[in-house]
Amino acid sequence: MAQLKEIKERINSVKNTRKITSAMKMVSAAKLNRAQKNIAGMLPYSNAMHHILRSVLSSGSDFETSLSTQRPAERVAIVAFSSDSSLAGSFNSNVVKELRRTLNAYAHLPKEKIYIYTIGKKVFEAAGKLGYTVARNFEGLAAKPDYDTLAAFAGELIAQFGAAAIDRVEVIYHHFKSAGSQALTREVFLPLTLDTAHAQEEAADKKILPDYIVEPSSDEVFAALLPKSLKLRLYTMLLDSNASEHAARVIAMQLATDNADELITDLTVDYNKSRQQSITNELLDIIGGSMK
Repeated sequence: MAQLKEIKERINSVKNTRKITSAMKMVSAAKLNRAQKNIAGMLPYSNAMHHILRSVLSSGSDFETSLSTQRPAERVAIVAFSSDSSLAGSFNSNVVKELRRTLNAYAHLPKEKIYIYTIGKKVFEAAGKLGYTVARNFEGLAAKPDYDTLAAFAGELIAQFGAAAIDRVEVIYHHFKSAGSQALTREVFLPLTLDTAHAQEEAADKKILPDYIVEPSSDEVFAALLPKSLKLRLYTMLLDSNASEHAARVIAMQLATDNADELITDLTVDYNKSRQQSITNELLDIIGGSMK
């Protein structure tokens, strides 16, 4: 009887856990839907910005900016995106592993020359365990993306790079492809790469003549658009990370719920077998007693 009671208690415990994982899956699915809408709503603006930059580049502009200056990486800033909470599968652990690989790539630099900026509690804690001091942690931004906060931060990075206080800025985040696919990505945010030749080839392929009239001038247009483009790019990474987190949690909670269902089935079978064996033993005892 003791074994039957233990199995029954375990079945009830697994059922309660299943209710939690199922509820978390539904909550994450609702948040994922909202995150996908945020990305879809931003795409028209992002595409228009990209089109304008490409159009001016294809016109044969020889624009140069300090943001594209290549310098030896003696002072490096690393921006890492994770989540504030766990139970998202390998989402956070992948970010931490990539952060470790990135830091190993700059192991020749003194720690005080590496500036780590974290968006998400998990990567913030991991950076401390790796022995690095986080220059700034954006608490709560991973769960509630805010453009103004991240745009201001991007502006700070741009200003520091322009003043040669930072030689390189790298970003680690998950790129959201679909609800079932999120790609861990490490990108160079600064220095900026202006592929003028590629833009002109792209325009030629589309048979677009580079006869754009730019007022007041190409240089002034670029000087105004590039910072906005970089701010938008960093905010896009935040939205990508946010959507990827919820997608990863949906998958993780679905797997946990499925595993709970299988465990409940197995435990129920074990319970029925043990109960049947117990009844059989009692019958044998009764039969044996009556024969005496």
